[in-house]
Amino acid sequence: MHPSFLRVLQQKQRVKQKLSNIRQKIGVYSAKGGVGKTTIAINLAYALSKKGFKVGLLDADIDCPNVTMFLGIEEKKMEPVLPLKPLDINGVKVASTAMLVDELKRPIIWRGPIVTKMLGDFFENTEWGNLDYLILDLPPGSSDAPLTIMQVLELSGFIIVTNPQRIAGLNATRAGLMAKRMSAPVLGIVENMSNGEPSRSTKDVAEKLDTEIIGTIKREEKFANLGDNGKIPVLEDNEIAYIFNKIIEKLSG
Repeated sequence: MHPSFLRVLQQKQRVKQKLSNIRQKIGVYSAKGGVGKTTIAINLAYALSKKGFKVGLLDADIDCPNVTMFLGIEEKKMEPVLPLKPLDINGVKVASTAMLVDELKRPIIWRGPIVTKMLGDFFENTEWGNLDYLILDLPPGSSDAPLTIMQVLELSGFIIVTNPQRIAGLNATRAGLMAKRMSAPVLGIVENMSNGEPSRSTKDVAEKLDTEIIGTIKREEKFANLGDNGKIPVLEDNEIAYIFNKIIEKLSG
């Protein structure tokens, strides 16, 4: 057995043991940036929490973290010592590299091995405790970070995020095929920035990945405004909360 493959297997076993108290681990993913993965991940986490589940939210976009800005918590920091302790933000345990760096606006310029090491710390050296759900906001692309997550985590599955644009659909298909190739289930497709009905492109994604469209998030100014002001839409707006509750129902059904 090749040494690198053996290291991955050993890490996978350590992570499995460390995260054994987490019932469901769900990745929110697309190969294309700008489709709203962070928005979907945050609102899914807080919709689950609002229903009484114990929820963690990991910003797995290590070098370009955005979760803290959407939550309006730029000033709150995690102690940069192991084991890392996520911060409780409105009932959800949140961890992000943005909570560790000295200055939020300073770019995190790390090579792949350091990004992989940071992900390892979030999995192996973070005190998540007992959770019903850990929601992971993945970075775009198909390189080190998403590959590491698929290799070392036994995920319950991925939610693939897209929008009505054809290019977004093509990249969503790539993301879903990558997940399937790594033996990670695709739980469903969410179309963000929608006109209200799933686009032809999104329907094609669902067909190619042999899965269903579990949610359509309409393009609405109030949704963007709440996020820009560090407010969580599902906690502020009943209509938005209803949409995410329907997604949760389809996930659990």
